[in-house]
Amino acid sequence: MPRIPRVDVGGEIYHVINRANARLPIFFTEGDYELFESILEEAQEKFGMWILAYCLMPNHFHLVLQTVKDNNLQKFMQWITLTHTQRWHTKNGTIGTGHLYQGRYKSFLIQGDKHLLAVIRYVERNPLRAKLVRKVENWNFSSLSRRLSGNPKKQKLLAVWPIEIPKNYLAFVNIPMNEKEEEMIRYSVDKGKPFGSDAWSDVMIDKYGLKATIRKRGRQIKGT
Repeated sequence: MPRIPRVDVGGEIYHVINRANARLPIFFTEGDYELFESILEEAQEKFGMWILAYCLMPNHFHLVLQTVKDNNLQKFMQWITLTHTQRWHTKNGTIGTGHLYQGRYKSFLIQGDKHLLAVIRYVERNPLRAKLVRKVENWNFSSLSRRLSGNPKKQKLLAVWPIEIPKNYLAFVNIPMNEKEEEMIRYSVDKGKPFGSDAWSDVMIDKYGLKATIRKRGRQIKGT
């Protein structure tokens, strides 16, 4: 089966996800999460990536990124994956024991409007949806936690959103999402389908040659 084409164009917005090998946990302690966050900080400075949102989960992570240069997403993700693998094995005394991640990261394009808000909300709701916490603000390893921290050093990692943050965002992110909205985001993760209005998605599919790998399925968020 051919691989899904990798879109890596400057100025676009992407949802990126990568999972641990065999979906086994890779984050066990607070130090494990902090190790990855320190690598994320290094990568942001090294590659000039705009990090709009992120969330670390026990066996995977989500990033919402806006690229500045062409071909920068792949370099950014390769460096993070390799560096995290090396440092994780060093920390745990398991150098030479195999892959940490299941394979290539997955990514899909996001339209920079309410669809972007939906994906960021989806990403930052992950710990709540997984029942790891009772309120999303109780999870310490996400962009939401950094924004709420009031710590300028922590907040430096995060780029300004290209959309307005709702004034009631914290209450909004704690409310369950519409099931169809979640389903369409998960479908985009699985198939690499651009997430946006039907008209925008069709333009992106044609522009970046994604037709061969993406099946049409339903409509996007109601009203788009």
